[in-house]
Formats: sequence, structure tokens, C-alpha cells
Amino acid sequence: MKRSTKKAIQKTVVITGMLVGVFILVSILTFRLAEQEFEISRPLINEKVWNYKPVVEKYAKQYGVTEYVDVLLAMMMQESGGRGNDPMQSSESYCGHRGCIDNPERSIEQGVYYFSEAINEADGDLKLAVQSYNFGRGFIDYVHQKSGTYSIEVAIDFSQKMYRSAENQSIYSCLREEAKQYNACYGDIYYVRDVMQYKQKMTAEK
Repeated sequence: MKRSTKKAIQKTVVITGMLVGVFILVSILTFRLAEQEFEISRPLINEKVWNYKPVVEKYAKQYGVTEYVDVLLAMMMQESGGRGNDPMQSSESYCGHRGCIDNPERSIEQGVYYFSEAINEADGDLKLAVQSYNFGRGFIDYVHQKSGTYSIEVAIDFSQKMYRSAENQSIYSCLREEAKQYNACYGDIYYVRDVMQYKQKMTAEK
């Protein structure tokens, strides 16, 4: 009886040890997979954007918007990922059409200046100023007449209106499926959402 009891105890210890080992192995693998999934799904900030930070800071100081440097970098990430000669995509606000700016610093200066004007006209409403960078500052007047503050609903409404009234709708690409369902193909109705996600990521990476 003693021998059989001893063997049973030994067998139980071995089985328990194996189960504990399997549990630890599964836990490690699960953690690593979850970590990899996070690395893949998170919005990555392009190194090119980070490299432009000193230039953005320079013009943010010049135009009185130093507290919005992260927002401006996030907008650059959304606009171009820091690529090309017009990383802030500010040609249209500068000369009325695309492609007239071919110098990154000039692009940044114009982009920061335009944003500084927008944030002032928006009375400090950051989301309204950010969306106006994409839609144009006419959006600020539209919002003030409609609701007074930014919302995704008023952004969709403005996009629909501008798209309907466009003389040549073919110049607007409805890249997002969400925008297509609303027939809101003027600008990017989710510009604020994406810029703010990039801003949050930048804050976390500091």
C-alpha cells in the first residue's frame, strides 16, 4: 500500500509539473502574440515626421502656436507621412492649386501659418481648426452658423454640401468607404479622428 501510494504521489507531482509547464508556455506565447498584434495595429509615426519637429517648432513659435506642435506633426503624418517636398500639403492654401510648393520648409511654414489662422478664427476649438485645415477655413463660418462647435455630423453635412455643389465632382476622390455611403466626398470627413490618433501616439512615444 505504501509503495502504491508513493508511486501515485510521484505520478501526481509529475503530471502537475507538466501541467504547470504547459500553462506557463501558453501564457508566454499568448503574451507575445498579443504584443505583436499591438505592434502591427498601432498607428506608426514615420521617422521623417519626427525629423521635421525642429522646423515645426521654429514656425510654431513664430506664429504663436507652440502648444500645438504635436498636433501639427500629427497633421503632417496624416497629410504625407513626412514624404515629398510639400509634407504639409499646403500648396492649395498658399497659391490655390496643388504642387506650387516644392520646398519642405516653405510647406511647413505655410501649414503652420494656415493652422494659426484657423485656430484663431475657430476661437480655440482645436477639432474645428484641424478639420478646417482639410476643408478650408470656410468650414469655420459654416460651423458657426450651424452648431457653433465641431462635430462629425456637421463635417459630413459640409462635405455633402460642397460635393453636391462642385462644378466638377470628378476632382474629388471618395477614398473612404464610410464617406461613400454618405456621399461626402469633399475632403476627408474623418480627418480629425485620424489626426488625434496620431497625436495620442506621439504623446505616448515622448
